[in-house]
Amino acid sequence: MRRALPLLPALAALLLLTACGSERAGTPGTGEAAAPASPTTVTDPPVDGVRITSVTIPSATPSPSSSSDRSSVHADPLTIGRDSGISAAYEVTNDATQALTYTILFTFTDDAGGAMSNKEEIVGPVAPGATVRRTVRLGEWAPGTSRVTRAKVGRVTKVPAAEAPSVSGDCPSSGIRVSADDGDAAMGLRVVGLHLRNCGKRDYSLNGYPLLELLDDDLSPVDGVRIVHGSGGITTGTDFDAPARPLVLKPGESASSGLMWRNTTGFGTAVNVPHVRVRAEQGADPVIVTPHLDLGTTGKLAVRAWTRLPQ
Repeated sequence: MRRALPLLPALAALLLLTACGSERAGTPGTGEAAAPASPTTVTDPPVDGVRITSVTIPSATPSPSSSSDRSSVHADPLTIGRDSGISAAYEVTNDATQALTYTILFTFTDDAGGAMSNKEEIVGPVAPGATVRRTVRLGEWAPGTSRVTRAKVGRVTKVPAAEAPSVSGDCPSSGIRVSADDGDAAMGLRVVGLHLRNCGKRDYSLNGYPLLELLDDDLSPVDGVRIVHGSGGITTGTDFDAPARPLVLKPGESASSGLMWRNTTGFGTAVNVPHVRVRAEQGADPVIVTPHLDLGTTGKLAVRAWTRLPQ
């Protein structure tokens, strides 16, 4: 038979440990209590329909790299990775005649305007004429950053809600999710991955290359760019020249493709392509991704065949 252990010593130790950690209940990294934060009104003009209305910054928010924080050991687990309490309230107004989905990049800066952190928000669908209000939060401090004092709208992209990538929630009626990643760059060579996931309940067949339509900021077609299957001589030693093969994706399985180009410039006008309308195959529902292709003056974009991703 097990004997119950006395509770009083353990309870006393727990209270002592909690008291040690409670010293930092106010400001991370100091024994100072932060004053209650009040929002500060922002009057900056809107950027493509997105406007920051106020910023909330605790009055005693230190740098996360303060010496006291580095040299102290605290038992309270809530002080580890503490939320900064910094946020920005914003509103999105759709002046178009169709519902739109917005991808917004917010930048939190220091007094000198240096970017301390970027946060991306997806808002939509926003109905025509409607205004939607949201709050973006900085979250945890990044090590070594200066004190954040401001927030601004860095970039706004908007696409018709019916063609916006579905990153979460219910599976689209097409049974697939199509998206683009942030890409990779090396010595002028750029690569952006396209990803397809079968989120439906039936098998999904692919055979070949995604169908692409290059679009400008107004979602009008961009001319003067040749789309080639394979590497197109842009570079060697990649998997872009692997032949297309028929694929059957079971529910939950994924495939990938890719876009490759060089952003070198020479004679002529440089071409920028903010949006690409992607169809997984002929007849598939279109999805507009926003990889911001800076194609330079090369006039060529390579596309890789769909390949199955390992599970």
